[in-house]
Amino acid sequence: MDTLHIIVITILKTAIYFGILMLHVAYATYAERKVIGHIQLRLGPMVVGPHGLLQPIADVVKLIFKEDVIPIKVDRTIFKVAPLISLTAALSTFAVIPVNKNWVIADINVGLLYVIGIAGIGTYGIIFAGWSSNSKYAFLGGLRSAAQMISYEVALGLSLVGVILMAESFNLTEIVNKQSEYWYGMFLFPQIIGYFVFVVAMLAETNRLPFDLPEAETELVAGYFVEYSGIRFSLFYLAEYLAMFCMSALATICFWGGWTIPPILIKNLPFLEFVPGVVWFLLKVYFHIFLFFWLRGTLPRYRYDQLMAIGWKILIPLALVNIMITSIFKYYS
Repeated sequence: MDTLHIIVITILKTAIYFGILMLHVAYATYAERKVIGHIQLRLGPMVVGPHGLLQPIADVVKLIFKEDVIPIKVDRTIFKVAPLISLTAALSTFAVIPVNKNWVIADINVGLLYVIGIAGIGTYGIIFAGWSSNSKYAFLGGLRSAAQMISYEVALGLSLVGVILMAESFNLTEIVNKQSEYWYGMFLFPQIIGYFVFVVAMLAETNRLPFDLPEAETELVAGYFVEYSGIRFSLFYLAEYLAMFCMSALATICFWGGWTIPPILIKNLPFLEFVPGVVWFLLKVYFHIFLFFWLRGTLPRYRYDQLMAIGWKILIPLALVNIMITSIFKYYS
């Protein structure tokens, strides 16, 4: 009975998480258009529903009913499987991400390693899509993605080593709990170098501006998914936005104290203690999502040689310096 109970609870948690995630992704597209619209002195979506609030629903309906065109001479099996690989990898990362105390599907001891490892599998979906499409534009997009995502995964992983050293754990819940022991309530301040490296690397890992070289529309038409249409096309976009939420949640957990409130804030503003932890968590995640939108509407795209130089010549050395400083701090503290 205990085993059956655990299985039922896990299925319910997964269903609830999935529903909330899909809602967030749908309205993240709306929020992005609105934010970039206002940055560019436009209004964004305004037609479907009040202030365009029903635009995401219209987009979903349109994509579901669009014809699914598969070009001739493609590798049909890999062509069909590629978007599912990217989507499955993006969804799987949320299994270990806690959004509040005891609010997690699987609280495993190697949660941080699991997220980084599973997120890397999504690269295969992009590479397979580019290779199987029988298109030079898609193939170039896939090759760019392979080099970019592998390069920046190194920087991303190294940026989190300082957090692991300070928390002395790979468990995401333990990392949040450890931050609450400090008066400032987060690793953001002692790990500011690691946080900077993480933010730049997460932009490259999610193929977002200014690092969206795998899908650079001015050079590659649309990159690795140029031959996709309808629902298969939407799966890649879904995976991209899920990856954005995953990286934002990881930044919140590892650097911003997760769902906890800094003790110094509670001391000065006692009423904040009554705000639910999940609200604090979501506010921090929304800040990072806004950062994605803000940078997209502000910065131009880098050249590919600049992209690789930033990863290997700047971010990785910075991350190694951060590890050395953190190690010295831990040794003498």
